[in-house]
Amino acid sequence: MNLEKEWYRSEFVQHEMLLAHRAVENEFTFYIAIAAGNIDYVRENCYNETFVNPDGMGTLSENPIQNMRYHFVITTAMITRYCVYSGMEQEKAYSLSDFYIQKMDKLHTIAEIADLHDKMCLDFCNQMLIIRKSEVLSKPVVLCMDYIYSHIHCRITIKDLAAHLKLSESYLSKLFHKEIGIPISEYILNLKIEKAKNLLQYSDYSMVDISNYLAFSSQSHFIQVFQKKTGTTPHKYRTKHFRSNWHPSSV
Repeated sequence: MNLEKEWYRSEFVQHEMLLAHRAVENEFTFYIAIAAGNIDYVRENCYNETFVNPDGMGTLSENPIQNMRYHFVITTAMITRYCVYSGMEQEKAYSLSDFYIQKMDKLHTIAEIADLHDKMCLDFCNQMLIIRKSEVLSKPVVLCMDYIYSHIHCRITIKDLAAHLKLSESYLSKLFHKEIGIPISEYILNLKIEKAKNLLQYSDYSMVDISNYLAFSSQSHFIQVFQKKTGTTPHKYRTKHFRSNWHPSSV
């Protein structure tokens, strides 16, 4: 049997067994809700119509686990593109996508994949909600935050940011503090520490590697800042959290 005939036979069998695919409009509505940051709608749909529900889910593999994996990747790819189109910074969107797909690849049951699917959807939705709220911020501050996120592995100074935005250092510093509520330097450190927590929890990189990757002046400086921000040392944080507790917001 050639591939075309096999495909038509598969379609016929699914039709006869009433395994109709979920309405396209419903899928689009769900993706749009995520991209709009509509947490209540997304949460309700995740919990009321779970990903594990086989009705309307196409058969991409006869192996149920593999079938779930394929659908998870497709859903993640669609959500990623909807979010990028709706304003999420491309690098951040694809980093989230990679993180969840890699996480899913290590799971072994349908229930685990379904649970991760819901967390992934809510995480993207939460990120979009933050973006929607940030739309009330001025353009310079939004561009400043985007630059910091994209260059978090570099040493970032207010001078660099001001030059990038073609603004004076004093004006940018005052504007950022007024709209975000903290100085630029503190915002940068907070983001670096969040990245460090993620690396400590999900990677095998050493303290030196993480310190260098996030452009701290030295390992001792990294440890000092981390302890000040989290109340514990990087070593103790890794010992407690390494690949045990998973929080989507830590990406």
